[in-house]
Amino acid sequence: MAEILLRRPDVEARTGLSRSTIYDWMKRGEFPQPVKLGARIVAWRASDVVAWLEARETKAV
Repeated sequence: MAEILLRRPDVEARTGLSRSTIYDWMKRGEFPQPVKLGARIVAWRASDVVAWLEARETKAV
């Protein structure tokens, strides 16, 4: 089965994070790294974003 890839606006909508927060947390290793699709195009694996969200929910409980 093909992996679903999410562009930044979709990641922002699903996580509620801003662009700057996503990139800052990526730099600190606290958010999944994107997949490079081209010279200036990246996307995140939906499974990575879902796993990250689930881990955050577990920590909050």
